[in-house]
Amino acid sequence: MLPYRDRAEGGQVLAAHLREYADRHDVIVLGLARGGVPVAYEVARALDAPLDVCVVCKLGAPSAPELALGAIASGGVCVLNEDALRRLHIADATINAITEREQRVVERRERLYRGGRPALDPRDQIVILVDDGLATGSTMLAAVRAGRRHGPARVVAGVPVGAASTCAEVAREADDIVCAATPPGFCAVSQWYQEFFQVSDTEVRLVLARAAHRAIRA
Repeated sequence: MLPYRDRAEGGQVLAAHLREYADRHDVIVLGLARGGVPVAYEVARALDAPLDVCVVCKLGAPSAPELALGAIASGGVCVLNEDALRRLHIADATINAITEREQRVVERRERLYRGGRPALDPRDQIVILVDDGLATGSTMLAAVRAGRRHGPARVVAGVPVGAASTCAEVAREADDIVCAATPPGFCAVSQWYQEFFQVSDTEVRLVLARAAHRAIRA
C-alpha cells in the first residue's frame, strides 16, 4: 500500500482504520494545517463527521528551518524538542523569538482559513486530530494539548503513516492513536507519498469551504 499516491489516498486508508467512529453525532475531525487538512477531509467524509482546522506551526531551527525545535498550536500551546535544543545549543532568547513569530502566524491563519465561519465546539465531543504523518511528533503533541483545553470527551490522533517510536510517544498523551502504517526505516513523512506537494493557504481554505458546504447540504 505504501507509498500512498497522495494525501487524499492516505486519508481514505486512514478512514478505513477509523470506522468505529463513523455515523456518530459526537465526533468531529480536525485537520492539522496545512498538510493534514486534505487528509482530514477524506476522513471526515468517510465518517460523515464535521471538519474543522487545528492550526499548528513548526518551530524551525534558525540554521535549518526544516528541523523542528518544537511546535505551537492555537491558544498558545507550545511543545519543545528539548533534545534538539540541547544538541544545537539554542539560546532561550532565540527560541522565544521564534515562538513569538510563529504565534503571529497561527493567529493570522486562524482568521484566514475559516472565512468568518465559527470554530466547531469540541466540548464533550470525540475529537479526531488528523495529520499527513508523524515524524518528530511535535505538531501532533501540540495539537493534542491544545485540544485538551476545550473539554473534549476523547482525543484521538490519526495519521496514514508514522514512525513507531513517535506513535508510542503520542499515545502517552492522546486517548487513542490510529496509525495506518508504521514502516521500518522511517525518516521523513514525504518518503511515503508519491506526490507530496506543499499545501497552500488557498487549498486549506477551499477544502474547509467544501466541507462546510457538504455539511449544509446534509
